Amino acid sequence: MTSHRLPPLPGQVALPVQKSAEPSPARLDGFNGAPAEEIIRALLTCCRSPRWAHRLAAHRPYPDLAALLAASDEAAYDLTPADLAEALAGESLAPLPDGAYSAAHTALGAAHAAYESKFGHVFVICLDDVPPGEALDQVLGGIRSRLTNDPEEERVTTAEELRRLARGRLSRLVTDGTRTPRTAGTGCP
Repeated sequence: MTSHRLPPLPGQVALPVQKSAEPSPARLDGFNGAPAEEIIRALLTCCRSPRWAHRLAAHRPYPDLAALLAASDEAAYDLTPADLAEALAGESLAPLPDGAYSAAHTALGAAHAAYESKFGHVFVICLDDVPPGEALDQVLGGIRSRLTNDPEEERVTTAEELRRLARGRLSRLVTDGTRTPRTAGTGCP
């Protein structure tokens, strides 16, 4: 098997979502055949949990994208509260879309501060199916809604959002070699 290296990952840039197609056999072969350290580094850009990344790398090769995403979901479901905290510590606020600064920026900053004060970590939400023009409203609504959660309820919700983020990022990584974020509140793609 020829080793196909994944191209370097770009920094976090909010871009419109494009539905991923099945990766070419060469891309999936590259993912399956690359050195473990390289794949773990790439996987950590999808989810900052070393346990999740090591587990996915260790279970290669994957026959297709569906099997890889199923393994990603299973590994995400198995994250302990400590693993989740570690993954969240690696998330950061995503940049706002162009033209979204001003009053919205102030409201978003206040909402993030209230969320982090209550729950002790950055807010994550997956925006993969949200049109870019609706992302800011979705984030603000999500934060306001989730501020009513108790800590355990929010832990479960956050874990699910992180799983969705990792799934979307991983799909883009293997399909086209990017990890374009489509999240807000974090660098969620």
